Amino acid sequence: MLTATLLQAQLPPSADDVLKEAYKQATAEKKNVFVIFHASWCGWCRKMDTSINDKTVKKFFDDNYVIRHLVVYESKGKEKLENPGATDLLIKYKGNDQGIPYWLIFDKEGKLLADSKMRPEGAGPEQGDNSGCPASEPEVQHFVNVLKKTSTLDDAQLKIIYARFRENDTH
Repeated sequence: MLTATLLQAQLPPSADDVLKEAYKQATAEKKNVFVIFHASWCGWCRKMDTSINDKTVKKFFDDNYVIRHLVVYESKGKEKLENPGATDLLIKYKGNDQGIPYWLIFDKEGKLLADSKMRPEGAGPEQGDNSGCPASEPEVQHFVNVLKKTSTLDDAQLKIIYARFRENDTH
């Protein structure tokens, strides 16, 4: 019994547990939930985190979102880092063939508001290309449009976010 308890303590929380906690916090803080699927080996995932946590924009994200990471697609030998159920969630929201980072934004009740796919107007959830860590002009514009719809960020703040994420195109 003790061995099972110790093993359980070393496993990452399930995707469901991560989301339940995030929705609870989002309800209390009147925010939306920003979920980023990533892996330890993923350079663009690290770039996404660096961008969101940049001192020029961090407060904008912190004031509007409860941000959570779900680990998927770890390299051989590191699978134990993956959140149980995270890959199933990625499949459910049509991100399993999109590469990572892949992100989703939910309201505090768990309703999907947006994802990282750039798609033509009126296209279904299975269509579109992942903007991942936004860097190119179309990717960053998509990201800013999503943020505008899912936050209280104003145009001046969105302009700063746009500029910060465009820096990813040159680094």
